[in-house]
Amino acid sequence: MKSIFNSITAIVLFLAITCIGCSADNANNTKTSNSNSNSNMTVQKDSTNAASNGRTKVIFSTSMGDFTVELYNETPKHRDNFLKLVKDSFYNQVLFHRVIRNFMVQTGDPDSKNAAADAMLGAGGPGYNIEAEIIYPKFFHKKGALAAARQGDEVNPRRESSGSQFYIVTGRGYTKDQLAQMQAQIANMRVQQILDSLVAPRRKEIMKLRMAKDTNALDKLSNELIAQAKAEYEKAPFSFTDEQIKAYSAVGGAPHLDGQYTVFGEVIDGMSTIEAIENAETGRADRPKEDIKIISAKIIE
Repeated sequence: MKSIFNSITAIVLFLAITCIGCSADNANNTKTSNSNSNSNMTVQKDSTNAASNGRTKVIFSTSMGDFTVELYNETPKHRDNFLKLVKDSFYNQVLFHRVIRNFMVQTGDPDSKNAAADAMLGAGGPGYNIEAEIIYPKFFHKKGALAAARQGDEVNPRRESSGSQFYIVTGRGYTKDQLAQMQAQIANMRVQQILDSLVAPRRKEIMKLRMAKDTNALDKLSNELIAQAKAEYEKAPFSFTDEQIKAYSAVGGAPHLDGQYTVFGEVIDGMSTIEAIENAETGRADRPKEDIKIISAKIIE
C-alpha cells in the first residue's frame, strides 16, 4: 500500500486545488467500454428458495419483456420506498432514459412519461432523496445488481439516493489481473477524493501561499494534508473480497462503482430482458432512439 501514497506529492496537491468542482465517480456520468461482449453471461441466482428467503419480489413488465427483482431487507429505507412507489403505480409508463452497453440501464425519472424525443431526461424524481444505505462489501455491483442513482459527491457528499431513479448493472467481465489493477486504481482514487475534501476548505490559504511563492510553507502543508489523507484512507482501505473477485470474473459487473452507491436488490429472473434493453440503439445522452417503457410493476405476494 505504500506505493499508493508515495505517488502523492505536492503536484497532486496542486491538482486537487485545480480540480475542485470537477466530477468524480458518478453513475450519471461514468461510462464503461469494452470490445469484448459478455451478452452470453448469466446472472448467478441465490440457491435459497426465492419464496422462502424473506425478500420481497417485484415483477416489471416492459415494452421489451418482463424481469423480476428481489429487494434486500438490509436496506429497509430503499426497500420500503421502492415498494411504496410500485403500489402507487409511480413507475408505470416511465422510460428507460439512459442505456450504456457493458455498463447499466437506468430508469425511474417521472419526467420521462410522454417525453418528447429531444427532451433531456434524468433530473426528475418524487421530490425527495433517500438516506444512503451502502452495505459494502456485502452488496456490490455484480451483473444484475439493482442500485439507486444519485447526484455526484460534489453536490451530494452524503451520497443520498434519488427518490425514484434506479439502475440495473449489466457490466462486463474481468480477469483477476484486471481486477488487481482496478483495485489499485480505486485505492488511488479514494485517496485523491479524501485529499480533495481536505484541500477544499483551505483553498484560499493554499492559493495565497502559491501567490507568495512560499514553497516551504506549501511543502509543509502538502505533507500534512497527505498524511491526513493517508490516515483517513487506512481506516477503511479498499480491496475486493473473494466473493467479488469470483462474481466479477464469472458474470461481470461494474466494480468501479462499489462502495459509492446504494445497492438494494438484484434481478432474479428476466436478465435477458435487461440485456435486450442494454443493446438498444441510443442517441443523445444515451437515451434509446425508440422509447423503452415500463408498462407496469407489481409486487409478488
